[in-house]
Amino acid sequence: MEIKSAALALAALGNEQRLRIFRLLVVQGPSGLAAGEIADAVDAGPTAASFHLKELERAGLIRSTRDGRYIRYAVHVEGMRRLLGYLTEDCCKGHPELCGGTIKRTKVTCVGKGG
Repeated sequence: MEIKSAALALAALGNEQRLRIFRLLVVQGPSGLAAGEIADAVDAGPTAASFHLKELERAGLIRSTRDGRYIRYAVHVEGMRRLLGYLTEDCCKGHPELCGGTIKRTKVTCVGKGG
């Protein structure tokens, strides 16, 4: 991941509403949720939710698909993996095991599975 992509993703997550949406979609996994369900879950109006969803999608953290007349959003797992990998790749001079269990688990979970 390039630094500009990482900065874009981090900026997108730097907004409380977008962070709530992203965490909600991480929990939902690949099936995701319809835009209206997301708006209800994070107590956002449709216009605000749409704006935030587009920013997260532009940052490569979520993806949208059409499901009939609805648009569903889901976490873009590979985008999340790239960001987490970028943030932790140089931990403890390339030895994440020295940084504690959280970094080590993140590496195994997010980088080790298909990425």
